[in-house]
Amino acid sequence: QLKKINQSCFPVTYNTSFYTELAKKNDENLSKFAYWNGFAVGAICTRVEPIPESSGRSRIYIMTLGVLAAYRNHGIGSKLVSSVLDYIDAQKDTQFSTVDEIMLHVQTSNMDAQKFYCDKFGFEKGELVENYYKRIDPPHCYVLRKKLR
Repeated sequence: QLKKINQSCFPVTYNTSFYTELAKKNDENLSKFAYWNGFAVGAICTRVEPIPESSGRSRIYIMTLGVLAAYRNHGIGSKLVSSVLDYIDAQKDTQFSTVDEIMLHVQTSNMDAQKFYCDKFGFEKGELVENYYKRIDPPHCYVLRKKLR
């Protein structure tokens, strides 16, 4: 299901190892599907990763967030992002106590995604990363971040 959603939503192709690793490390609260009448129409995939040079602090990295085109503008993407943010907030006294931020990369031309994350969720547009993407144009992206603590 996830592979079909990603193929439909993104200009990049994720290899088999992406899906294999996700299945191994899956925390259903950090990666989840959205369903419409029993049909998977969207998904968010995140992971916890260390923040470089931060002495033990970590962040949530949004690897993918996609909603099939016919189901967009119904709040599905917002609910998926909110579910991860709410879960991290509720778990702040557990293994997620070291999570300080949530971040993702967004293609420079994807104004809808930039507006979605910045306007709805308070992410801040950070540095430009040139040539981040392979085989898509433009290959550049912005790093979007939201401080959690």
